[in-house]
Amino acid sequence: MSEQPILVLDPAGTDRHAEYRALRERGSATRVDVLGVTAWSVSDPVLLKELLTSSQVSKDARAHWPAFAETVATWPLALWVAVNNMFTAYGADHRRLRRMIAPAFSARRIQDLRVSVEKVVSELLDGLAERPAGVPVDLRTELAYPLPIAVIGRLMGVPDDQLDGFRSVVDGVFDTTLTVEQATANTASLYGALDQLIASKRDRPGDDMTSLLLATRDEEGDGGRLDDEELRDTLLLMISAGYDTTVNVIDQAITALLTRPEQLTHLREGRADWNDVVEETLRHEPAVKHIPMRYALSDIPLPDGQKIDRGEAILVSFAPANRHPDWHGETADDFDVTRPTKEHLAFGHGVHFCLGAPLARLEISTALQQLFTRFPEARLAVPATDLLPLPSLISNGHQSLPVVLRPAH
Repeated sequence: MSEQPILVLDPAGTDRHAEYRALRERGSATRVDVLGVTAWSVSDPVLLKELLTSSQVSKDARAHWPAFAETVATWPLALWVAVNNMFTAYGADHRRLRRMIAPAFSARRIQDLRVSVEKVVSELLDGLAERPAGVPVDLRTELAYPLPIAVIGRLMGVPDDQLDGFRSVVDGVFDTTLTVEQATANTASLYGALDQLIASKRDRPGDDMTSLLLATRDEEGDGGRLDDEELRDTLLLMISAGYDTTVNVIDQAITALLTRPEQLTHLREGRADWNDVVEETLRHEPAVKHIPMRYALSDIPLPDGQKIDRGEAILVSFAPANRHPDWHGETADDFDVTRPTKEHLAFGHGVHFCLGAPLARLEISTALQQLFTRFPEARLAVPATDLLPLPSLISNGHQSLPVVLRPAH
């Protein structure tokens, strides 16, 4: 069969839904340009699940991507493939690092955080309730952002005076419009913030995950403590994954409900609950659209007769897969909280399923339930078409979310 031209993905994510359709129309997988790097975007959910659990697909760019050395020097997304943590680990290394992180997200720890999550949301909404009626508030900035920042700060032991610094540099990690120079400077600032956190916890350890990681040895005794690079990059993963993704889902869920009043009616009349809203949002508008990268350890034949060659990069395209009509039928593009099956890949799959999923679900459902209980007349302050997407082919949210919480009577 003739080879399709490479599809250039928009770094600014200007029209993501059209891009999802274009990817699916090209088949189960297609070659794309990711800021100058060629990869296979996989948007078919069946194939994607297979690759995510295959021993013939690696996340370790250093070991399994021949283009690694020449790419990281000039690629704005170098950090995504060069970090040394569970995100890029393969095989035994992945299992070792995952085992170290898992205690942070145990059922007991999540339950212990429930009261804190409810308290943070309540206090944030108390502050918003003091605003004059009819005056728009940006719920991304004033609800979706501060909640996960406060929660991940407590979980990781980040001092309050360091939280804003982490927020700005993590935002830069997901911004795919940065130049190489800007991305490099942002990475330097990020590691500076992580080094500051590590130093403070070495001096004053506490009941938090950073202190635990500093003190943890590999249970099998073959790895000792996390080395300095693994420690910094593991903290980077936990803070960024626990913050940015939750912000986006809260943002997208609020947007979906305020632009579809019939969905709120389903909730208020008992045909759905807040967990349904969370899962349908994760399916319909996942926090992360695409995740770079995976690498083929052998030639991988595709259903249409093409093949991914050994050593080629694979882009995991969660968002178009979640809306695939073979999975969710002709209504896959519709947001429907009463949808019987809301399966999705927003948290990954198999051994790579997100450890923080229970905490994210708790934060999102708590924020939504309290928001729409306190402010049942909330409405968007601008037409939905005026909501600008984040400048990213990875992160899926809005630049701002202006909402009128109480109309001026």
